[in-house]
Order: sequence, then C-alpha cells, then structure tokens
Amino acid sequence: MQTTLAPEFANTPEGREAEAILRKCVHCGFCNATCPTYQLLGDELDGPRGRIYLMKQVLEGSTPTRATQLHLDRCLTCRNCETTCPSGVQYGHLVDIGRRIVDERVPRPAAERALRWTLKEGLPSPLFAPAMRLGQTVRGLLPASLRAKVPERSPAGHWPVRNHARKILLHANCVQPAMQPGINAATARVLDAAGIQTLLAPNEGCCGAVRFHMNDQDGGRAQLRALIDAWWPLVEGRDGQAGVEAIVSNVSGCGLMLKESAHVLRHDPAYADKAARMASLLRDLSEMLPELAPALLAAHPDGLGRGRSLTYHPPCTLQHGQRVRDTVETWLPRLGFALQRAASEAHLCCGSAGTYSVTQPELSQQLRDRKLGQLQGRGDVIVSSNIGCITHLQSGTATPVRHWIEVLDAALGGQPDL
Repeated sequence: MQTTLAPEFANTPEGREAEAILRKCVHCGFCNATCPTYQLLGDELDGPRGRIYLMKQVLEGSTPTRATQLHLDRCLTCRNCETTCPSGVQYGHLVDIGRRIVDERVPRPAAERALRWTLKEGLPSPLFAPAMRLGQTVRGLLPASLRAKVPERSPAGHWPVRNHARKILLHANCVQPAMQPGINAATARVLDAAGIQTLLAPNEGCCGAVRFHMNDQDGGRAQLRALIDAWWPLVEGRDGQAGVEAIVSNVSGCGLMLKESAHVLRHDPAYADKAARMASLLRDLSEMLPELAPALLAAHPDGLGRGRSLTYHPPCTLQHGQRVRDTVETWLPRLGFALQRAASEAHLCCGSAGTYSVTQPELSQQLRDRKLGQLQGRGDVIVSSNIGCITHLQSGTATPVRHWIEVLDAALGGQPDL
C-alpha cells in the first residue's frame, strides 16, 4: 500500500514503523473473512482492511473523527487477521499506533473517559483484590451485569514446598489471584509433580498490558520496566544460585504482552536488552506440556484423564498473538482426556479481549453467545488458558469453565474434582 506520511509523522519511530506495516498491505481483504466484528456488523470499516485505511488517512494528515475512534474501539485486537494475512501485516502493532494518535486528537465523552480511567487504574491496583473479595462475598446481591464479572471464589489449596533443581518463575498476574487463586496454585502443584519448582517474585506488579492497550502507553511501559526490575534477581540468579530456566505465564493475554516486551521497549537504552532477555525466557504454560506430560505419565502410566470429556477454547492471544497452537490439543489427550474443540469457528474470538467486554458489552456478548453455541454440549467442562476468556464464557453458561491446568491438577489429586 503506497503511503505518504504527513510531516509530523514522517521522521518519528512510530511513523516509520507504521509506514513499513502499511506498505505490506495489498488490499486483498482476506483478513475480513476471519474478523469477528466484520462478521457481526458487515461494515468494511469494522474489519481490518477498513481500519487500515482509516489509520492510513490519519497518518497522511487527515483529521480523525469520533467515527474513526469508534471503528478502532470496536476492534478486539484478536489478531486473527494477522494469522490470515498472506503478506505478514502486523496489524496489532499498527492499531496500537493508530489508536494512540486518534485518541490524542479526538476527545472522548466524559462517561467513556471515566470508565477507561477506572479500568486502567483499577485492574492493576492493589485495591482490586479486596474489592473482588467483597464482590464475591455479596455476589448473590449484585445486579446480573456486575455479577457476570465476579466469578465464584474457589479455594487455592496448598502451595508445594519441595525444592527441585529445575526452577521456573511464574508470572503471578494482577487480577487472576484475586478472581481465581486456584489457577496459580494448581500450576505450582502440577509443575511440582513433574519435578519443577515454581518461584514467585516479591513485589511483582502489572505487566502493563491494560494501560498500554487503553492508550496509556507510557504508563504501560513504566509498569513493564518495574516488572523487569522485580524479576531480574531471579532471572540473573542470586545468593550463588543460577537464574530460573524459564518465565512461565498461565494467562495468555499477559504472556503476549511479555513476549512482545522487546518490541515495546526497543527504544529504551536502559531496558531494551533486559526486555529481550525476558522475552526469550517467556513461555506460555502450555508450551511446558511436552516436558510435563512424559514426567507425569511416568508416574501415572495408565493416564490421568480417564476419558474425562473436555472442550477446549484456545484464546486469541495464544493462537493468533503468541502463535502457540496444538499444545493443549495434543498433550491432554495423551494424558488420558477426551478433548474436543469448538464444532466450528475455533479461530474466532469469544469477545472477552481484555477490557473489551466492559467497553463494548453488546458486541462482546454477541461473540460470547456465538462461541458458546459452538462449545456447549461437547464436553463436561470447557477449558481455556486465559482468565478473561474463562470469566467471560462462564457468564453465559452453566457448564463449568476452567483453566486446563486446574483440570489436570484435579486429576493428580491436587484439588477436588471439577
């Protein structure tokens, strides 16, 4: 796509990055075929190709409007378009640039500003955990719309205390320990059963994803730097001990942000190398399965799942963002589970998409119900690997929705059966 940047963008790092991305686009429209919002709305400007045209116009000097902002807001950033695109257009990076520029030029209504401020300040806040506990205590009294955002609290269970030569650093996450503390504890127990010790960094903070994707990109980078600082002693090693062999994330949305930390901080002379090192160590929990499964099967040669019927929803941040596929689908069956995927449209977003279910509730619920229509009735439990997807899907179904690591942990006897 031929692009002539406006002078204000022509010599900036973001402008040059955006131009390089735009030049890869060949207008083919394959992306629209796999875009969830285009399939719902049928509007060219609510598909990737149309949004690319809108961002191109702004970068070439056109004045963005409220309509421009709304079309960009409706994008889930699911990155399905990226895995579809034959030209390798990095749409996710482009839309981060486009949204920031548009938001600087188009004022939002006061109610929107207040909601977005609450999300970016509240979710990573230390106050989120006590607020969530209070919400879970009075959950039955909450209005339905709010109750859907407050999952029933489940006990975490014990944290393993054995020492192992192999050690990983677990990304604890901001919201997950408050919403579903059992996921991190289950992760530690399964890794312990396979001879791997799980470490947590003291004073760990947010990875910056919420702020960054809500267009407080400077705030997101600051949180990412603080997280690197908290993790660095365990990465480098301390007290004569070697550093951890990997950093593991069991939240695919945060994992994507962390894997892209080298890109996010590439212009920061103090943190670029550290971010690249951290990104190289980062692994989604499912990427550990080829190592975990043989160790677990050695102790349980008859398998663990005993034919338990599961339906797997792979989050967009995992299959399209991180490009991690066929790990859970391959290894849980080898562990004895009967695993199925959606009847069709397994590649489409469930509508959670970070804060999207709050900022775009109508579209989000349509996508959730569409996804559940493909998932329900195929297994006893729906499993996924992102707290946002799990909570969002559970709000629309009586079928239990869990992280797959919880189901595996239950099979090992780590917690009551799900």
